[in-house]
Amino acid sequence: MRILEEFWYGNIEPTEYDTSSNKEYKKLVELICRNEEKLRATMTDEQKALFDKYMECVEDLQALADCMLFQSSFKLGGRIMAEVMMD
Repeated sequence: MRILEEFWYGNIEPTEYDTSSNKEYKKLVELICRNEEKLRATMTDEQKALFDKYMECVEDLQALADCMLFQSSFKLGGRIMAEVMMD
């Protein structure tokens, strides 16, 4: 039960994952940043404020989607374990 202790004491963060070895992920993040910089350079202050609000909504949606995915994955893992134990 060591993993449950690690989880209980906060040593495991279920929302963190290592992206350092994923080249496709890195490439997409760089592309997003580059395009955002170009877009912001053409915006007025009012447009920047609106874009910031938009980005906050996107981040909130992503956090909610991540939470839902975590829950769904955890449930799937539990169902797999239950089936393995029954066989």
